[in-house]
Amino acid sequence: MSHHYVVSGHFRCSTASLGRAKKRLIICFVAFVAWSSALTLERCWAQIGVGGGLGNQAVGGISIDADGIIQNLEPKALETLAEERRKLLADAPAPNGKPSKLRKVSLMRLVTAAEQFVATGKPLSPEVLFLGGLERITHLFVDPEGHDIILAGPAGTAAIDPAGNIINAASGRPLLQLEDLVVAMRAIDKARAGGMHCSIDPTPEGLVKLQAFLKSQKTIGNDPSATLRSMETVLGPQNVSVGGVPGGSRFARVLVAADYRMKRIGMGLEASGVKEVPSYLSMLSSTNQVSLPRFWLEASYDPIARDPDELAWRITGRRMKCLTENDLLGKEGMQRGKAAGDKIAEKWCNSMTEHYEKLADKQPVFAELLNCIDLAVVAALIHGRQLDKRAGLDLSVLLDEEKMALPVYEVPTSVPTVASGIKKGSRWIVSASGGVQFQPWEFAANTEQMLDIAASRTAALASRPDSNASNQWWWD
Repeated sequence: MSHHYVVSGHFRCSTASLGRAKKRLIICFVAFVAWSSALTLERCWAQIGVGGGLGNQAVGGISIDADGIIQNLEPKALETLAEERRKLLADAPAPNGKPSKLRKVSLMRLVTAAEQFVATGKPLSPEVLFLGGLERITHLFVDPEGHDIILAGPAGTAAIDPAGNIINAASGRPLLQLEDLVVAMRAIDKARAGGMHCSIDPTPEGLVKLQAFLKSQKTIGNDPSATLRSMETVLGPQNVSVGGVPGGSRFARVLVAADYRMKRIGMGLEASGVKEVPSYLSMLSSTNQVSLPRFWLEASYDPIARDPDELAWRITGRRMKCLTENDLLGKEGMQRGKAAGDKIAEKWCNSMTEHYEKLADKQPVFAELLNCIDLAVVAALIHGRQLDKRAGLDLSVLLDEEKMALPVYEVPTSVPTVASGIKKGSRWIVSASGGVQFQPWEFAANTEQMLDIAASRTAALASRPDSNASNQWWWD
C-alpha cells in the first residue's frame, strides 16, 4: 500500500546525502505564499470586487488566514466570491459587446479616463479596468495624427466563472486588467537587466540542517508522519523572491500563483484537469534512480511583425515552455543544474509545454500568466521603440505612482514547509519544482518586417468612431 507525503517549498538535494536508505520516499516541494489586501485606488477596484475588496488577493483561487499563511480557497468561499462579483458587475456592467476577433482599444482615451479619475476621484468604469474586454493583445497600431496608440486583440463580454475569475464569457479566458498594464509600463525599464521572475527557495541554513538529517535517516520508521514533521521543522521557513515587478503588485501575485499551481499539479496535490498532463509523481517508477528536478516556466514568441514605418505591430506565436534541471546539494550548499538529468522530469515538462493552452483553459491562472507576459511585451515595445513619442501621446498619468496609485499588497517573503509524498521501491527520491521567468525585452527586440500588416492598421483606424464620441473608446 502506498503512503503519500509532500514537502512544500523549493528544495534540491545531493544523491550522495541519501546513502543506502531502506525505503524509497519521494519528497515533493510545493510553494506557498502569503499576501493580503489592497491599500489604494480602492474606490475603483472595490467597486467591482477587485483590489481592496474581493479581488486580487484571490488570484489563482488562493487566500490567506489570519497568520498570513497561504491556502486554497474553500469551494464555498469561491462560490461566495463569484456571486458577489456577479452582483457588482450587474450594478456597473462591463463591456457588453459581442465577441470580437480584433477589438480596438484607444490608449489615448484610457489615459483621458485616468486623468479624469485623478482630477475628480470618480471611479474608473469596469470597461476601463478590463481594457474594453480584451483577453489578449495581438496588435499595436500607432496613430501620430490622432496622437494615439491602439491596442487590439480578441475580446468579448465580461463574465464571472464559478471560481470568481473575471473572464470573457465566450472563450472563458481571463480578461486583461489595466492594473497589470500599468505595472508593466512602470517596471519595464528596470526589467532590462534580469527580466521578470519569481522564485521560492529554502534558506542555506535550512538546507544544511536537512542534509544532516537525511544522512542520519535510515528508514521512514513505524510513524512516517513523525519523520515528515521533523523534515518540516529542520528545513524551516523558505524565502520567496519576486524580481522585475514590485513584489506588492497584482502582477507579482500572478507569477507566484502560477508557480504555486504548477507545483501542486506536478506533485499530485491537485488534478490539472487535462488528461495529457498527469502529475510528475504518477509518472515515476520504482527504479533505483534518485531524481531532484526543478521545474520552471518560460515564455517564447515568434518574431514580432512590423510594417516598414514601425506604425503597425503584430504579436503572434506566443508559447509557454516548462523546463527542468536537476540541482545538487553538497558540502558547499545548493548547486543549480549540477546533477544528472531526469528523463521523467523532462517528459512531464514536455507534456505541460505541449498542452499548456488546454491547461490555461482549465486553470485560469495559467492564462493570467500569459496575459501579464503579453502586457510586458507591449510595454517593452512602447518604451523601447518610443511609440508614445511617435504618437505624441503623453502617458505620464499612468506612469506617475503618486498621481495614480495602484493597489499595494503585502509582499510575499517566506513560506512554511509542509510534508507529503509517495513511497516506492527501496530508496528515497527527493524532487523539487519551482519558478517563473521571462525577459520581455528579448521578445520586443526580435522583430521582422511584414508588408501585409500595414493594411490591418489602415482598416483599424478607418473603423474608429467619431473622435467627438468620447464614450466610444473601443470598437470592433
